[in-house]
Amino acid sequence: MSRAVRSLAGRLLTLACAVVLVGVLATVAVPALLGLQRFVITGGSMTGSIPRGSVVYSRLTPVEALRVGDVITFHPPGMSEPVTHRIVAIEPGPNGRPAFRTKGDFNQAEDPWGPVVLNEPLQARCVFHVPYVGYLFAALAVRWVRVVFIGVPAALIAVSLLVSLWREAGAGAGAGAPVAEGADDGLPHDARSRA
Repeated sequence: MSRAVRSLAGRLLTLACAVVLVGVLATVAVPALLGLQRFVITGGSMTGSIPRGSVVYSRLTPVEALRVGDVITFHPPGMSEPVTHRIVAIEPGPNGRPAFRTKGDFNQAEDPWGPVVLNEPLQARCVFHVPYVGYLFAALAVRWVRVVFIGVPAALIAVSLLVSLWREAGAGAGAGAPVAEGADDGLPHDARSRA
């Protein structure tokens, strides 16, 4: 493989790694800067509108502002993991607070826990979702995958930059032409450097 082909391949690999890193940062950092929370959809109950493996980006919304049709992520009674389902009905709850009936879009029936009264004043309401990116987040939860996925591209970029700097430094240092041995340059013999 010629030097030009290797150089092009190295640059393309560096570019690909940079694009992946920027993509990961964009799916993590940008929504956080916009005040959005993210949730990975691990079940299939929203299939048809939000596929398994999607990342749902949600904004905290006042409970009173929630409407039928909104998709919310909440903790149902007796469950430790949050659930992302659609509000299908709102009815009066205890103490004048609204109670929400929910259902997964793929499910035939409403959720079995019945109307849910949300205890917090703000609730995570889905703004948008990105299909299948959740698999990447799930994989990044595993340490060795995180090291490979983030560490290897970062190391490749760093090595590529160092090689470029080294080559530029070498090209700059070689600007002065070496003196051929035995040439008469007017210097004493021991002041000459060997090429």
